[in-house]
Amino acid sequence: MKILITGGAGYIGAITAKHLESQGYEVLVYDHFASHNPEKLGDIKYIKGDLLSPSNLESSILSFHPDVVMHFAAYIQMGESVTNPRKYYDNNFIGTLSLVEAMIKSGCHKLVFASTAGVYGNPEQVPIPESHKKEPENPYGETKLAAERLLKWYDQAYGFKSISIRFFNAAGATEELGEDHHDESHIIPNIIGAQLAGKEFVLFGNDYPTPDGTCVRDYIHVLDLAEAFRLAGEKLMTAEAVTTAYNAGTGTGYSNKQIIEMVEKVASDYAQIDPEHAEGSLKIKVKYVPRRPGDANELVADSSRLQSELSWSPTHSDLESIIKSAYAWHRRS
Repeated sequence: MKILITGGAGYIGAITAKHLESQGYEVLVYDHFASHNPEKLGDIKYIKGDLLSPSNLESSILSFHPDVVMHFAAYIQMGESVTNPRKYYDNNFIGTLSLVEAMIKSGCHKLVFASTAGVYGNPEQVPIPESHKKEPENPYGETKLAAERLLKWYDQAYGFKSISIRFFNAAGATEELGEDHHDESHIIPNIIGAQLAGKEFVLFGNDYPTPDGTCVRDYIHVLDLAEAFRLAGEKLMTAEAVTTAYNAGTGTGYSNKQIIEMVEKVASDYAQIDPEHAEGSLKIKVKYVPRRPGDANELVADSSRLQSELSWSPTHSDLESIIKSAYAWHRRS
């Protein structure tokens, strides 16, 4: 199977590309490389291009003739989306529209879309099923939901089939690749970075209506997420494929304080194994500041449909394994 991956030089996109290549798929990455170096892709073929360049998109799709497109290219910072919504509507929604139009013109009608748990907003029940009402708290979640709705209507109009993966908090690393976002906003790499540097960690909010006052998230190892995308791509190649959406998470939530405690544990374990090369402070100093706008209280997935319908099962996603893999990668980087 031939798979084109937009945003394939980013954290999740690159790891998914490597995962697919290791499984025997032919992969082409389409990325603007504004924040990432193509060298990280190794031998995987790539094209430099922008979602908002329709002619380049069409020629890339026509030349490669993919069976399935996996669409990761997006801006992802929730806080920034509140202060600069235009940037997110242009890239995340208009960019998706541009991609879908180029795919249809090029004869490809199968898309796996990287959506988000942010489409739900502050949920009324946890774990969250796919049927839960959608009330995003920020333009990031709103643009992803708008793209999902676009895909539904394009199926009705053109028979364009898509599967949206509403993943929760992707985390962890492989031997080669880990989180390296410009202006990193994700909590696990930021806590690890603070610990290794012996610096203070700034935590947004300790007044959430949760047991310890910090917000709760469901963390999924990026390799388990890559496998969910692979299975979704395979599903789209079957005669019974329908446009739908799946949650991808573990069903277990952890508070920000629990993440800090696990990073401290992993750092302590490393220090005991190799005391001569121990780095940073084993006790992380935390500074609490007000919540970021748009952050939900608790997001935990009900992924039972993904497990039952696509035979998906997370195998790397216990919290300690996630943080150990991320910690090891950051120490090497």
